[in-house]
This record gives sequence, structure tokens and C-alpha cells, in this order.
Amino acid sequence: MSLLSSFWDLIWWFITAFVFIAYLMALFSIISDLFRDPKIKGWLKAVWLIFLIFLPFLTAIVYLIVRGKGMGERTIAQQRAVRESTEQYIRKAAGVGVVEEIEKAKNLLDSGAITAEEYAALKKRVLV
Repeated sequence: MSLLSSFWDLIWWFITAFVFIAYLMALFSIISDLFRDPKIKGWLKAVWLIFLIFLPFLTAIVYLIVRGKGMGERTIAQQRAVRESTEQYIRKAAGVGVVEEIEKAKNLLDSGAITAEEYAALKKRVLV
């Protein structure tokens, strides 16, 4: 076997491994999105999973085309919820109370660093 042939075999192996790993990532994203979406009933989730098992590439492509936009929106909503719960936990653990948060926001409003609308949004977020 020549050196050039083994080099191209190695390149082909890397391409194949990349495609396989990319497919697995898409597959896991699709499966997690299926179980995250409350609008889809259980039987329809089962149908999607059966098709993912028997026609994996075609089903993955169809799912990404048909439900891709909603998939992104659900991912963003989940990330936003995680961020908000983390911020609430940090505030609670740090001992910063609601009154201190509102005072800081009021000081920012008085100094002109934020607008009245931003102050109202901050106050609403702290009080919720």
C-alpha cells in the first residue's frame, strides 16, 4: 500500500467520523426536542421515534425541515428559563434582597444610566 493511498484512507476516515458524529448530535437534538415539546402527543412522539429508528437519515432531515424553527425557539426558551433560575438562585444565595435590587435600580435611574422603562422592567423582574 502506498503512502498516498493510506493518506487518503485517513482523510476518508476523518470525513466519515465527522459525518457520523454530526448525525448523532442531530439525532440527540431531535430526540430531546421531541420530549421537550408539550404540544406533541405521546403517540406522535412514538411515531417520530419509530421512523428515526427505521429511516434515520430521511426522518432527521424531514424533522429538521418541518420542525426546525420551533426546535430553535424551544431551545432558546429553555436556555432563558435556566438562566433566570440560575440568576434567582445566585441572588438568593448571595443574600441580595428585593429591596437592595430595587434601590440599586433606582440609583441607576437617578444617575441617568438607565431609562424609566428599563427601571420598570428591572423592578418587575425583581418582584416576580
